[in-house]
Order: sequence, then structure tokens, then C-alpha cells
Amino acid sequence: MGAGAICHNKAAVQIKEDMKWMVQLPMNKLSPATATGGKKIFGVSLLELRDLGLVKDGVPVVVRSMVEYLEKHGLLLEGLFRVNGSVRTVDNLRQRYDGGEEVDLHQDADTFAVASLLKQFLRDLPEALIHPSIHNPLIQLYQESSEGDFCKDLRELLLQLPDIHYSLLHYLCHFLSQVEQEQAHNRMTATNLATVFGPNIFQ
Repeated sequence: MGAGAICHNKAAVQIKEDMKWMVQLPMNKLSPATATGGKKIFGVSLLELRDLGLVKDGVPVVVRSMVEYLEKHGLLLEGLFRVNGSVRTVDNLRQRYDGGEEVDLHQDADTFAVASLLKQFLRDLPEALIHPSIHNPLIQLYQESSEGDFCKDLRELLLQLPDIHYSLLHYLCHFLSQVEQEQAHNRMTATNLATVFGPNIFQ
């Protein structure tokens, strides 16, 4: 759905916590057994995370845990991704992930902090999620492609991304399309999402 989610709205190319005691999902934890043993998770390349066994079905485990939390707690929350979480909470969560600690987002975080942490993970990738190798072709495509050919050409271009970049982009676009569908509540239109996420996935 990666390209399809973007094509849902061309503008997207320009790219409370009320259930605190809900039963925890397994993906909401990163146990010491699967952690990096003190090696950083943030600021590490997607390929390295995969080599460390911290990627499941093409998506970093830490990203899955954050997205699954936000799907349950954030889709209807006004200000999602626009209101920043507590700097102290975000930094604490990041340090705990990087230190290989077990993190339970339901008990240790709030929605705005998790949203901020997700943006930070993407922003800190050594290579942008939208790999620099396709930046110029993507801009050219957006400027020159006809309406009828845009989706087809976009998909072909995105398939040039490294597999793990494409998998994470696909996963992220699916999630952001869910956010956009609840824009009446969260006020996050495709244009607003593109404004927020553009700087985090293009570097």
C-alpha cells in the first residue's frame, strides 16, 4: 500500500491515553533478550538493525511497538504529531531503548511522547527513509508526471529503494492513512501529515 497510500492524496508526497491499563501486546515490549545489549537503536541504520535481529517483517520492532500503541491511543487525539511530548519523557524512553531495557509504553509513556519518539526515530536514521538516491527523480516526477501516470510511475520509483526502506515506508504510509481517515477528530489531513513527516523522512 506504500505508493497507494501516497497516491490517496498527492499532497502527501510533499510528505487520552484512555486505556492505560489495557492488556499489553507482546510487540509493546522490547525485552533484554532481543535488545542490542547496550548498543544504540536510535541513529542506527535500518540494515544494521536488521542484522541485529531487531527487525520483524521488514519493520524495526521499536517502530511496530510505537505504531501499535498510537493505533490504540492516538488516532482520535487532536494534535497528534503536532503537539510535542515531554522532552524528558521522550529522552528517557530513547535512553531506555538504547540501553536495552524493557519498555512498556502503556505504563511508561503517553501518546504525545510516543508520537514524538516515532518522529525522532525516523529523523535520526543515518540515511533518510526516502533514500537520497531518489530525491531528485521523485521531485521531477511530482512536477512533471501526468495525473494518470503518477501512481504507476511513483510505485516504480519507490521500488528502487532498498528493500528495508521500502518495507518501512509501506508500513508507515499504511499507518498514516489511518491517521488521515480520522482527520475530523485529530485534524491531521494529508497535507498536515506531509508537513510534519516530510522533514523526518527526507534528509
